[in-house]
Amino acid sequence: MNFVRTLTLRQLQIFVVAARHLSYARAAEELHLSPPAVSMQLRQLEDNIGLPLFERIGRGVPLTDAGEMLVHHALRVLGEIKDAEASLQALLGAETGLLSVGLVSTAKYFMPKLLAQFAHTHPGVDVQFSVGNREALLQKLQDNAIDLAVMGRTPVEIDAHAEPMASHPYVLIGPADHPLRDARRFDLQELRHETFLLREEGSGSRRVAETMFRNHLFTPARTISMGSNETIKQAVMAGIGISLLSLHTMPLELKMGAISILDAVGTPIEQTWYVVHMNSKRLLPAGQQFRTFLLEQTAAGLDREFGIDVQLDRRPAAPVLESAKPQK
Repeated sequence: MNFVRTLTLRQLQIFVVAARHLSYARAAEELHLSPPAVSMQLRQLEDNIGLPLFERIGRGVPLTDAGEMLVHHALRVLGEIKDAEASLQALLGAETGLLSVGLVSTAKYFMPKLLAQFAHTHPGVDVQFSVGNREALLQKLQDNAIDLAVMGRTPVEIDAHAEPMASHPYVLIGPADHPLRDARRFDLQELRHETFLLREEGSGSRRVAETMFRNHLFTPARTISMGSNETIKQAVMAGIGISLLSLHTMPLELKMGAISILDAVGTPIEQTWYVVHMNSKRLLPAGQQFRTFLLEQTAAGLDREFGIDVQLDRRPAAPVLESAKPQK
């Protein structure tokens, strides 16, 4: 097999986009090409390799084993070319370049503002960001598909460098009319009859909630798993249950008074935001500038927007005379 002589970078670019969407039509839309043009390029790539890269089953096009293997190599190749281009641009001494940043889903609520602020002061840097779960971001870091990642835990699974950039509090939330909304420093056991709304298995938010349960020897009456922060917030506002979520996911709901923060002992639970890059990654000037910007500006920005809401543990305690009733 010697397909290096015949494949093109354009084919790799089209393949990576199609692999991300698992759809020729969506890849064509993103690349501003026609679906037949995408199909032709991918067919030529498969012919050159001698192996099918997609399973053409019905309307979907899942990757074959060969496709799964190639996509990681293709991402690394395209990432190296992007780095080479940025390195050559850096020789010009101008603040230019392309920067790819990956965000865990919880960070999408505050990072766009910081990205906009950075873009305003660095107009020559093209910042692109993508949102994914922790596992996806770790793979993108290893594939050199992103330069930096923002996440809530240090990535001990890979050879990466993580620097703390801001505090990340998790708070108990209930509907605006929750009976304990005005109580101070009550015991978590007062919520034992409640339904707890949790993120899916494996998510960072669920890990924090389950750790809180274990530390307080607490067993909720019922738990319901939900796949997104937005769904949980809507369910809380509807009175279906309560939840433990990142404070940074609720800027609008808190300002509108649609959600109440429940001041249980042991909360807020302080976590940390990290900016991460691979140890093998040589950050170019744009990446170094953005990293420095995050380390210097994130904490202050979050404190301006959310700081007043996390001072719950400084309020005087008040006794809770009876357990809260479950929300209907």
